[in-house]
Amino acid sequence: MDRDWEWDPTLFAGTAAHYAVGRMAYPPALADALRDALSLDGTGRLLDVGCGPGSLTLLLAPLYAAAVGVDPDPDMLVEARRAAGALPVQWRRLRAEELPADLGRFRTVVFAQSFHWMDQPLVAERVRAMLDADGAWVHVSATTHRGVGVDDATHPHPQPPWEHIDQLVQDYLGPVRRAGRGTLPDGTRGGEDDVMRAAGYRGPQRLVVPRGEVLERTTDDVVAAVLSLSSSAAHLFADRFDDFVHDLRLLLGAGPFSERARDVAVAIWRP
Repeated sequence: MDRDWEWDPTLFAGTAAHYAVGRMAYPPALADALRDALSLDGTGRLLDVGCGPGSLTLLLAPLYAAAVGVDPDPDMLVEARRAAGALPVQWRRLRAEELPADLGRFRTVVFAQSFHWMDQPLVAERVRAMLDADGAWVHVSATTHRGVGVDDATHPHPQPPWEHIDQLVQDYLGPVRRAGRGTLPDGTRGGEDDVMRAAGYRGPQRLVVPRGEVLERTTDDVVAAVLSLSSSAAHLFADRFDDFVHDLRLLLGAGPFSERARDVAVAIWRP
């Protein structure tokens, strides 16, 4: 990640409403795998940091006595509350760097597609102090806006033309990835293992949750997937947004498309 890049509140501005349509849901098998790996029995508390619209929070919350989701984007929390319905989850508008924020201690703290946006050493240190002695930090790596191609002749629909979609975004926004008010010429942060060990964590225990299901996706689904990304959030296009969506729909045509959902990788660290 470019050292000059700094988080700002526009990073995911306007993307929340597109998640429910554009992102593939986390599989129930992920909850089963974490229940078994962490010996979850309905007790303890869950904290989801960078929870977005609550997709993973709501999947895992039934495994705990209480759950909290935190995110800095207010629209994400609106969507999370709507999706939660009567499920008793507490939602807080917070950046991870503001933890512990009087939230207390937790049996599990989970990060899903979020840690790379944060001040990693600071967040790792602060969260370690929030974990129960036998607790766990769980990092979930998943690509949920797009899958992989389908070769099976029983699924005749093509994969969405992602290379052409990426090129269209670049035609409008330039060749360097956009992120909020800044750019990411070198991509997002890596090196999580080094950060975690430096902060005193043990591990990791690694799991892979396989996914083989093929999903049929409409043109609306793919458009929403593109608009759910920080790198192609609506506000980045300014007064050319309608033109971009028009060109994106022309590129996609009537659909439908088929994609195979990607496996989910999990790393479990102990304090």
